[in-house]
Amino acid sequence: MGAEGNGTPVYKTIQSAIRRRIQASELKPGDSVASERELARIHGVSLMTARHALAGLEREGVVERRRGAGTFVASPKIHFNKLMSYSEQMCSRGLSPGCRLLVAKIIEHEPEIAARLRLSPTSPMVKIERLRETNDEPLALETCYLPAIEFADLVHAPLGKTSLFVALSHHYGVELAYADEEVDATPADANVAGLLIVPRGIPLLRIRQTIYSTQGKATVYAVGYYRSESHTLFIRRFR
Repeated sequence: MGAEGNGTPVYKTIQSAIRRRIQASELKPGDSVASERELARIHGVSLMTARHALAGLEREGVVERRRGAGTFVASPKIHFNKLMSYSEQMCSRGLSPGCRLLVAKIIEHEPEIAARLRLSPTSPMVKIERLRETNDEPLALETCYLPAIEFADLVHAPLGKTSLFVALSHHYGVELAYADEEVDATPADANVAGLLIVPRGIPLLRIRQTIYSTQGKATVYAVGYYRSESHTLFIRRFR
């Protein structure tokens, strides 16, 4: 497929150029990407090399190719075959994750949530609520709950800038291993609709997770509301 003077294959250079435009918000989900012929002309490469570059981005889920219409920036995908934080999900797509911390406090007397974490009904818990953004556009509202007896200091952590997964690993020595998840559709109430800038009652993708550590302990209970038109579930099943 050819290589530049620095040894980088030309098709990777084309892919990097497209990723940079996505990261810079020059291209957003749904926007058209240059055709194979345009890319070949712009980069001075063969049509086959340009086709190879787009095919690779399509396999990664960065773009989607529609027969007879062209190639477009794909909506962010939620991968079910790997436990990833929102920041990791976005970075894997070449997007810049953003976050606005809305709530960081200790709560009590939430028996249903406490039960998810295998705690007594009156146990204090840390509540972290964040508005997740990409390219300054709100895409998800996520709320995480953790046992306060272990993680009370998280209410002071800069979780508007730092990944919760990273904070648990670096500051508490807790590594997360797997999650039990429930996925359904639910109508947006007034609060969620206002934060996500969508009409009240519009269907949202709701994902509820109980996330376990490598020690098998229920560590995080998370509830996420995702704009369904901006997220696609990606599931790989093995037989």
